[in-house]
Amino acid sequence: MNSKSHNLFSLQNRILALLLIILFVFCVVFLRLGIIQIINGNWLQNKALDQWTRDLPIIAERGYILDTNGSELAISHSSYSIYARAKEIKNATSVAQFLANNLKLKFSNVFEKITNRGISESLVSLQVDTDIALKIFEKNYDGIYIVENSKRYYSYGDLLTQVLGFVTIDNIGQAGIENYFDEYLKGKAGCSLVQSDLTGVSLKNMMDYYISATSGYNVNLTIDVNIQLIVEQALNKALYEQVGKSASCIVMKANSGEIVAMSTKPSFNLNNIPRDNVNELMSMVKNNMVVDIYEPGSTFKIITIATALATGAASLNDHFYCPGHCIVDGERIKCWKSIGHGSQTLAKGFANSCNCVFTTLAQKIGLASFYEYVKNFGYGTPSGIEISGESSGILMKQSSVKTVDLARMGFGQAIAVTQLQHITAACAAVNGGTLYQPYLIKSITDKSGNVIKEYSPIAKKRVISSEISNIVNELMELAVNKTGKYIFIPGYNVGGKTGTTQKYENGGIAQGKYISSFVGTYPADNPEYVVLFAVDEPGAGAYYGSIVAVPYAKEILNGLFEYYDIKPDDPELAEIKPKEFIMPDFTNLSLTSAVGELSKLGLEYEIDGYGSSIISQLPVAGATAYSNDTIVLITN
Repeated sequence: MNSKSHNLFSLQNRILALLLIILFVFCVVFLRLGIIQIINGNWLQNKALDQWTRDLPIIAERGYILDTNGSELAISHSSYSIYARAKEIKNATSVAQFLANNLKLKFSNVFEKITNRGISESLVSLQVDTDIALKIFEKNYDGIYIVENSKRYYSYGDLLTQVLGFVTIDNIGQAGIENYFDEYLKGKAGCSLVQSDLTGVSLKNMMDYYISATSGYNVNLTIDVNIQLIVEQALNKALYEQVGKSASCIVMKANSGEIVAMSTKPSFNLNNIPRDNVNELMSMVKNNMVVDIYEPGSTFKIITIATALATGAASLNDHFYCPGHCIVDGERIKCWKSIGHGSQTLAKGFANSCNCVFTTLAQKIGLASFYEYVKNFGYGTPSGIEISGESSGILMKQSSVKTVDLARMGFGQAIAVTQLQHITAACAAVNGGTLYQPYLIKSITDKSGNVIKEYSPIAKKRVISSEISNIVNELMELAVNKTGKYIFIPGYNVGGKTGTTQKYENGGIAQGKYISSFVGTYPADNPEYVVLFAVDEPGAGAYYGSIVAVPYAKEILNGLFEYYDIKPDDPELAEIKPKEFIMPDFTNLSLTSAVGELSKLGLEYEIDGYGSSIISQLPVAGATAYSNDTIVLITN
């Protein structure tokens, strides 16, 4: 009995062990099935699909770039890509010859692509126009496939070159808005799937699959193309007449930071990009108003005088004396008027753009307060605009600033800024005292016009009080209307400040190289628009901002008045035309005599040089001039 019990027990153990083994095997199998179906199911399905299908990409239509009124600046229209599947092609020589002739390609390159059986499909050509694609389609070659995609087109050619930027041949943003907002603009590509056999040859009478592309979003700018056209016309004219290295302009709304127009010339046609010269391409597509820095010169006096008034370092009752130069830290700082301005009020010192007044103001403000306000106005940090590569400008380390450095900062030297920083700070000085973040984008919308993302003005901080801002506006109005109210542009209440800056190269002054600029406001008593116009390295003889930049800024402001149908603030004065006269000859006269003659004629003048007699003049003797022109006397 013991033997039977032992045998029975042994048999039961064996059966139990077998059942456990079977159960374990089933568990392993079910676990493996679970991993395959649940965890790896999608991956394996895609792998299988990839093995029995061949796909051709369908490029998504790129979103449009529109101006503030909905005008199309950058759009996309249909073009086609030609693909080849070598394993399906018959009579490759004649196919390659036909494709090469119509696509303007080398026969050898095309033949190599359409006979390369080591690749499922080869791209023969991108961005093929409709008429050419139709010719290829009508041939109905086996193994040649045509896929519709989109090609970028810029409605205004070379308008807004640096702002819009451009795309690669396969529609990837490379510069400007096209690059910065590529994620919104590019959309999502689709594909066309064709079932094939093991060798990659398409199977006839089998179901094809089509996954449609999703169009990109539209980017709506704050730019008004009508004002942009006015600006670019003035820039082209300035570049030609002043023989400048470049000319640039920004028009900004003072009370929001909204950019209405922005451009630099020279530029290039965005529909004909010079891709064969990379250096030229990158230099002309760079937005130098945001990337490059310069010493702002006398236009920075707007910031200095606002700071002086805000800190109590100066008031309108203060008087100053200018002998033509001042000594700071043993260094001689010259005023542009070598004979000096003599005794003058703060208002006159600003109108005269007297360097001696502003060296005094900077020292009275003091280094700590000066730096506090300069930083509050946005200098030394990027503004945050939607453009890649924005510079922060250069502020000397505060602990390293000497008294003479501070003095020079007072009139716009020893500090480097971008044009965008500068106009943004100027807006804060005249709009009541609020610094806004500049912006170019109004909204992002889908193809149906639904708003995906909306942009609004961002007030960063209050820099000065509205009372101080009002005084700055009064001073800027006086600065450009020295001999009478509303005469800078007859009948219109315009304010402004000119600037002339020497350039530096290799750590020293670049002789004969200047940046001539002007910051203008309208209306002067409560500015809505601020214009910054600059010409880099003018080469026509004159380099003062009043001669080189002001005439073109006037054209832009007049264009604004006409476009917005802004009536004159003084209609009677607007009807009075500037008097025309023939320029007298001032050469060989003493500076004192020439200035006396100009004063009798009621003409504004600027003095180039520090001599006592006149050797040249602009306009030249005998030329036609007008009563609202500024005359330049060049001394020995």
